[in-house]
Amino acid sequence: MPIPDTSTPARPVATSLGDGPQREISSHVYPGAMIRILIADDHAVVRAGIRQFIAGHDDMSVVGEAATGAEVLDCIRKEELDVVVLDISMPGRSGVDTLRSLKRVRPKLPVLILSGFAENLYAVNLLRAGAAGYVSKEAAATQLVAAIRAVAQGRKYISPAVAQLLADGLSIKDQDQPVHNQLSQREFQVFCKLAKGEGVSKIAEELFLSVKTVSTYRGRILEKMGMKTNADLTYYAIKNELIN
Repeated sequence: MPIPDTSTPARPVATSLGDGPQREISSHVYPGAMIRILIADDHAVVRAGIRQFIAGHDDMSVVGEAATGAEVLDCIRKEELDVVVLDISMPGRSGVDTLRSLKRVRPKLPVLILSGFAENLYAVNLLRAGAAGYVSKEAAATQLVAAIRAVAQGRKYISPAVAQLLADGLSIKDQDQPVHNQLSQREFQVFCKLAKGEGVSKIAEELFLSVKTVSTYRGRILEKMGMKTNADLTYYAIKNELIN
């Protein structure tokens, strides 16, 4: 959970990541207007901590909380929101799946990822999938506030560490990058499910795909990552802290 401090927050960086949904995001909130926020995290203490800190800012208001992906999707249909602060590790429907579903329902609603995972593991893939920003739970609370304000105004928020990852992705060879960064958005989604031990049939049902299509994705994933079995994927994911 972010820890309040008095240091200067990281500067929001406006950037473009391609032709995906993120380019459709418009400025939802004018500077000085109230920012309506949904906090989505499966830990009540984390939600309470974020809510308490946000309460100290006159331009922000928490209008909803969610502990599961299903609750997030229900809330965005009912509430008028400006920003969703979303944890990627939640029970049932993961934050990654929730992000994709959310962007289908509310493509212009900015989603700020708040994650306990290191930025180099998830940030780039989630930004490509439509997230408006990525903040580590280890970051200062002032950085979270800066990120919320940035994405509420239609900008991207990336920390200096993520900016460097994006720059490196443009300038260095693939073999110097984590192997999973070679995967497409959908392949990465299937990879995470395979690594957690989910079967092809279950994945097909959850993603509304055919079993044959998921099997094809599995083959591509194994080929791109140079692996032979699902056990190899699980070992890689655990070693790289992509799953708990």
